[in-house]
Amino acid sequence: MSQVDQEEQRSALVGALHAAASGDPEALTDIFERTNGKLFGICMRILRNRELAEDVVQEVYIKIWRKAGRYQEDKASPMTWMATIARNSAIDVLRRKQPAQVGDEVLANLPDPAPLSDQHIEADQLKNRIEDCLGELDAKYRECIRHAYFEGLSYSQVATKVDRPLGTIKGWMRRAFISLRDCLDV
Repeated sequence: MSQVDQEEQRSALVGALHAAASGDPEALTDIFERTNGKLFGICMRILRNRELAEDVVQEVYIKIWRKAGRYQEDKASPMTWMATIARNSAIDVLRRKQPAQVGDEVLANLPDPAPLSDQHIEADQLKNRIEDCLGELDAKYRECIRHAYFEGLSYSQVATKVDRPLGTIKGWMRRAFISLRDCLDV
């Protein structure tokens, strides 16, 4: 899936969640059609029981419908938000169903807490945006930012390294941060 397709999918899901929060039942149908495979896969991987996974997925969509108004676009992608609901719901069912019988084989099959692939994609996209914004900075500002944040130097160490007064470095850093903020807010 191309980056444009991913962005369109994300926008469509954000719009559908906002519509669902307003009570539009068609929005839930749209959300279901766009995400059912992924959310069912998450539940199935955790529960390893098709019937139980199908029941949990139904509960997941009820939760999505009820909680759609709580979705915050700036906190997570819509797919990440819904996948978290599915994962937590499946784990809750697993815990309720087998509290005393959870053995090593079940624990070994629980999902890896490492970020999901869509979280990796979002992190890569943010990294690319930051790199693009850094590329737009004046070279002297970019150099100071790289020394301070990628090499861990203090402002006074940056001033020494680039042979400029500390006050100049502080001013450059301030202007660089304003430019970066403006670039990233677009």
